[in-house]
Amino acid sequence: METKIRILIADDHQLVIQGILCSLKEVGDFDVVTTNNCDDAFQLIKTHQTSNPFHLLFTDLSFDNATEETNLDGGEELIKAIKNNEFDIKIAVITGHTETNRVYNVISNLNPNAYLLKSKCDAKEIGFAIQKMLTNDYYYTHEIHQKIMRRNIIQIQMDDVAIQILKELPKHPKINNLEGLITKNNGTPLKLRSIENKLSSLRIDLNANNNTDLVLKAKELGIID
Repeated sequence: METKIRILIADDHQLVIQGILCSLKEVGDFDVVTTNNCDDAFQLIKTHQTSNPFHLLFTDLSFDNATEETNLDGGEELIKAIKNNEFDIKIAVITGHTETNRVYNVISNLNPNAYLLKSKCDAKEIGFAIQKMLTNDYYYTHEIHQKIMRRNIIQIQMDDVAIQILKELPKHPKINNLEGLITKNNGTPLKLRSIENKLSSLRIDLNANNNTDLVLKAKELGIID
């Protein structure tokens, strides 16, 4: 008899779990287990590694039910623990988090096999993500894919001068205060005109309305802290 694909769902909201379960029923006949916390999810994966292992994990990133006794207080910690133990399971993030910097860090550092948004995914998309994961491929929902592409493009465009300007800009009420602080690679101070031109280019690149908006978007993209 063909072995069923075993799926573990970890989310602290029962309505979300029910929604995923309904979508999975439309997609295929799976063996599904659910839990509302990351500690239990990790133990379930660990316990069943050698006997009847889980093939796929769907996990949120944020869990509001963590306590002082909780070891793994969120999806990122759960994914790290799975990776550190080299458990053989494909991981899909299914969350409401769309902040570019967090998305970028999760994908860059944790390398999940899929990244889906709760508010926008349906049975068809979940089914497509499962197909991709089971063939060792990756799937990021369109909005997330666009964010990562834009973040990568902007990161390529950022040079040392741009980073200096973006970091110093919030500290000074006037642009001319930046003159003498911003330097080229050879240490030569940048003239005010060059700083203004660079700022103009950065506003265009990040689609910012003004310098305040520019700093906010640079932070949202994770270019500066």
